[in-house]
Amino acid sequence: MNEIAHKQFPKITEEGLDDLRARIGVKIENTVEPWCYEATRDNIRHYAHGIGDDNPLWCDPDYARTTKYGDVIALPSFLFATSRIISGYVGGLPGVHAMWSGADWTWHKPILRDTVIRTEAWLKDLIPHQTRFAGRAIQQIYHVKFFDEKNGDLLAEADSWCFRTDRDAARENGTKYTEVRNREPRVYTQEELDSFSKYYAQEKIRGADRLYWDDVSEGEALPTMVKGPMTVTGFIAYAQGWGGLYIRANKLAWQLQQKHPGAGIKNRFGIPDCPERVHWEEDFALMVGAPGAYDYGPERTSWLQHQITNWMGDDGFLRKAKCQVRRHNPEGDIILINGDVTRKFVEDGKHLVEISQRAEQQDGELSAMGSAIVELPAR
Repeated sequence: MNEIAHKQFPKITEEGLDDLRARIGVKIENTVEPWCYEATRDNIRHYAHGIGDDNPLWCDPDYARTTKYGDVIALPSFLFATSRIISGYVGGLPGVHAMWSGADWTWHKPILRDTVIRTEAWLKDLIPHQTRFAGRAIQQIYHVKFFDEKNGDLLAEADSWCFRTDRDAARENGTKYTEVRNREPRVYTQEELDSFSKYYAQEKIRGADRLYWDDVSEGEALPTMVKGPMTVTGFIAYAQGWGGLYIRANKLAWQLQQKHPGAGIKNRFGIPDCPERVHWEEDFALMVGAPGAYDYGPERTSWLQHQITNWMGDDGFLRKAKCQVRRHNPEGDIILINGDVTRKFVEDGKHLVEISQRAEQQDGELSAMGSAIVELPAR
């Protein structure tokens, strides 16, 4: 590891926390420009492909014209691309690491093609924690609302949260990944890869095959979904559709670093570069206490929603989804997502199904857990 591995990063301070506490409940003005303002055909498709989702309801206008929507619509998780704040662009505590760790979504209406998205956001809460990863940590929770700019309709709203951690403490004292960092890199046999890739071959998009609420049973299992093996190529593919938080080039990178010096951490050449490179630069990921270059949190949440939308079909509507990220997924990991129907109920005339989800990596370690509520047509 190079000499910058031993640099001392900024710390969580009481002064910094007092500054953040003063922001709680205050609407954020002049937010950083989102990656996508509009749910265009290309923006929707790029996000879908970034999570490995080829559902024709999002990706194929010819198919989508045969559905009740009459055109492509955005997958629910596309909204991550329309707000940097929902995706982890946190304020305060400059230079202190931020790990995006979960979201709790509610959707009110489908996101139709060419909808222009307007957002409102504010800091909701700060919660202290003690963690194995870095000792002291602060959970920083934001609330974001998403509106159709043309008619003012509320499309969706969500809480999302990051954990702010001291990078030096995570690297030097964190115990969560001690065993992982000491392992030899795993090299898969073709037989092992085949045992996971069979899930890709079996993956079913329900599409127009309508799923009725009446035909769903409590305890029913959803088809297992696989994601991976994790590669830097895959992480970059997600960033292409989602936009990232700090990825900028040349003059725009310089401007960002002038405004936010903590967003320019020097690389091995002594050049300020974005903190987001933990997702493609192993040495830097190790510096912040991670087990290696790893996936994006919003990406993983989108994977859980992908399992749900495949299962529910074109006539289902994802009402709610919550995801809690529990560990990093470094290069080489393979993720298996399983879900079960835990409850059927009727509320306000809507026929609803509740689903519990669990994502584990290849050795059975918990990667993320989630839940969802889906509205289905009834006979």
